[in-house]
Amino acid sequence: MKEEKSLDTLRHSASHIMAAAVLELFPETKVAIGPSIEDGFYYDFDRAEPFTPEDLTKIEEKMREIVKANEPFVCSTMPKDEAIKEFKSKDEKYKAEIASAIEDDKVSIYKSGAFTDLCRGPHVASTGEVRHFKLLSVAGAYWRGDSSREMLQRIYGTAFFTKEDLDDYLKKLEEAQKRDHRKLGKDLDLFSVNDAVGGGLVLWHPKGALLRDIIESNWKKFHLENDYELLMTPHISSEELFNISGHLQTYSENMYAPMEIEGNPFRIKPMNCPMHLMIYKTKLHSYRELPIKYAELGTVYRFEKSGVLHGLLRVRGFTQDDGHVIVQPELLEQEVITVFQMAIDSLKMFGFENYEIYLATRPEKKYVGKVEDWDKAQASLEAALKKTGYEYEIDEGGGAFYGPKIDIKIKDAIGRSWQCSTIQFDFNLPERFDIYYIDKEGKKARPYMIHRALMGSLERFIGVLLEHYAGALPLWLSPVQAAIANINENQYEYCKELLDMLKKNNIRAIFDGRNEKIGHKIRENAMQKIPYILVAGDKEKEISSVAVRARGNKDLGVMKIDDFISLIKSKNIPGVNE
Repeated sequence: MKEEKSLDTLRHSASHIMAAAVLELFPETKVAIGPSIEDGFYYDFDRAEPFTPEDLTKIEEKMREIVKANEPFVCSTMPKDEAIKEFKSKDEKYKAEIASAIEDDKVSIYKSGAFTDLCRGPHVASTGEVRHFKLLSVAGAYWRGDSSREMLQRIYGTAFFTKEDLDDYLKKLEEAQKRDHRKLGKDLDLFSVNDAVGGGLVLWHPKGALLRDIIESNWKKFHLENDYELLMTPHISSEELFNISGHLQTYSENMYAPMEIEGNPFRIKPMNCPMHLMIYKTKLHSYRELPIKYAELGTVYRFEKSGVLHGLLRVRGFTQDDGHVIVQPELLEQEVITVFQMAIDSLKMFGFENYEIYLATRPEKKYVGKVEDWDKAQASLEAALKKTGYEYEIDEGGGAFYGPKIDIKIKDAIGRSWQCSTIQFDFNLPERFDIYYIDKEGKKARPYMIHRALMGSLERFIGVLLEHYAGALPLWLSPVQAAIANINENQYEYCKELLDMLKKNNIRAIFDGRNEKIGHKIRENAMQKIPYILVAGDKEKEISSVAVRARGNKDLGVMKIDDFISLIKSKNIPGVNE
């Protein structure tokens, strides 16, 4: 019963119990849909008054009464037309609309106690089996996800088979709330999002911009060491470019409306790859040059509905750590292995050691290219994965429309999975842009193309980093590595000299010279998650030293400033994530 499908059944049943409880307490409410989801369930309701936290408590209590009654879940079928008529007679317009969209002549109905729902099921045997649950939150949700339709209220909850599993999940949820990158971004003064600028558009504050620069500089160095050539491309281009690439035909709902420049339509770019191929086409290439590896920290813009925007994790403007590899067919497998290992090395550098790896195969309907080419590409990707030695799963039908892909999800400090690196094979663009190379026989040959991102996007990756480390970033990533604090005015000039010494040794430091008590300054700088706090009083000034406190309230004692600089240098190395 603890298998994933069984847990889905339990949670789906919990959503029905919640809907029944809502209707008993608030009979004027209209019900919409209530599926199980990852980690829980929800149900959408149409009600004039907003649900309050007190309402959720009442709904939970009523749910427990329904569970105690141990009513059976009873399934029956009825003609679709009859079901539509019945739902309309009860003014359940959402259920009538769902029933109308069902293609079969008959529909299935589930009944538990006084509550009847249009539902495919399955459910547990009776309400008494749903004993361990918790309602979590309320959010707005458009009916059918359409912003032109009714705004409904969505109540989220979760359910488990045992109290221990529920308690563990709630503790994990509490820890996740403490690690919320949006709160950390504000508390640590890293970034903000302002309605006057626009939802999903991030403003990076000085410390946040410095964090980005640290990551970007390391990224560039890493790519140059791995034989990539760095590119820079514009934020806009002629609409014709995206007509050639096919994005206008397949991706237009995620693109922003065109702007007119001198009578011609231009678009803000949603992708970097078409421009990379235009650079490839500026000269002739021999097989001896391949693989050609391009990389760009390219900022792109994609339309996201306001309801799904979420801090750094879901934005409208973001910077991809983009890369494209142009490779001859016979070298595809080896190059996939190379890119895969590069992705793993990059993730390890940031402290991520646990992965879930998926091979996403051809979608059932929407795809380009021949089936035999897909089979060949999938076989190459799978052969490459097998040679890496990592375990992987097949994500049947999860490939992009233009080719199969490998996805790497990372596990954070509290066990959550995050989609991160992706390696995607592309049949589409080499054909559309008619790119070629000269093979050994001196003839034109079509290369293969690999899209790859190691972090996904800088915005999302930084959000994940903040939550993984709860804001206490490793020394090499910390925008401020050391804070100097004087006890009184007698040490003010000495501390300024210390600051200059640290900066000359490439240590990112600040001086807190405010006229405040030392305890207050230590607490405030500690709350900023700064790795080291250096305290200087008269005693330290006399012997050219500092009292060192490491993050986590660790007292390292008094140290000569040169010794502290040596300590920092020994730890300030990418990949050292103590």
